[in-house]
Amino acid sequence: MTDSHKPTEPTEPNRSDRSDRSHEPDGTPGPDVSGDGVAVEALLREAGADAAGALWRLTGTERQLDANVVRLRPGAAVAAHVEPDLDVLVLGLAGRGTLRCAGVEHALEPGALRLLPHGAERAVAAGAEGVVYLTVHRRRPGLAVRPRP
Repeated sequence: MTDSHKPTEPTEPNRSDRSDRSHEPDGTPGPDVSGDGVAVEALLREAGADAAGALWRLTGTERQLDANVVRLRPGAAVAAHVEPDLDVLVLGLAGRGTLRCAGVEHALEPGALRLLPHGAERAVAAGAEGVVYLTVHRRRPGLAVRPRP
């Protein structure tokens, strides 16, 4: 899971971490938040019960980290995929789900903290009530067009 993450329904690996933008499942940009942070309970309340995808993300061009608060609706999933370059830290915030990393399943619930090492296959599946989690990883710079040297 790469903060990450552009969960979709049906399952599909999230690739929104490949740029400096996070997106909702319908492709629209996700909400921007400065490095000041956010109150998770207020974020979930204001987002509404039907909101899914990246509900929050860090912004700013000078930051060294990417972080996303992601909500998967009940039964939704982020399909198995491999992140070859980045370790990702995942923290469960609300609801229940399953996090699979390197073939081992772990409960993804409030307070569950797990490191997903780069190169390990990972997937997330939401439980009956859905799941909300935080992803944090080193920032991957977006693509830039530069003149030839």
